[in-house]
Amino acid sequence: HCRKLRACRRDHNRNRKSINMRNLIFAINVTLDGCCDHTKQFADEETHEYFTQLMHDVDLLVYGRKTYELMVPFWPEVAKNQSMTKASNDFATAFDCINKVVFSRTLESAEDKNTRIVRTNLRDEVLRLKQEQGKNILTGGVSIPSQLIELGLVDEYLFVVGPIVAGEGRRLLDSVSLRDTLQLRLVESKIFKSGCVALR
Repeated sequence: HCRKLRACRRDHNRNRKSINMRNLIFAINVTLDGCCDHTKQFADEETHEYFTQLMHDVDLLVYGRKTYELMVPFWPEVAKNQSMTKASNDFATAFDCINKVVFSRTLESAEDKNTRIVRTNLRDEVLRLKQEQGKNILTGGVSIPSQLIELGLVDEYLFVVGPIVAGEGRRLLDSVSLRDTLQLRLVESKIFKSGCVALR
């Protein structure tokens, strides 16, 4: 299994050099103790503005069923009704315009007009998507991104770390086992007034 993962990573890196592939960006809010549970997070105006800008740099969202159902129909309804703050409304509008791919064996239909449900192999489909023309691809949530990290398919990480110690809740990569330590390089950081820090 580990040899297959290493081979997948080598093939992916080789393909990136020979083909101008789209980057796959993983973005998530986490607490200081690494909790990814959305109920333990807070998002203010500045945080929404930050993620709205990120939405402008991508043209495809990749989710699993749970994350998709957290986002849809909530954000499309906000986009339609403009029922929240300006920053939240802007985020909703940007989110609503982007095409989405949901990996699920149980989701029967998509509520969002821009959504396609995929039941095939995650690795093969994401590699295919990365070779298509377009802007970068954004993924979020825990399960699907964890699998993509394990497969070596994530090119860029964006963690927004909140000044919260949750003490409980789901952690990233709980369900996978990385063979090698990921050594990342910090290319950008931003401190919000709330105390959140964005690490790219």
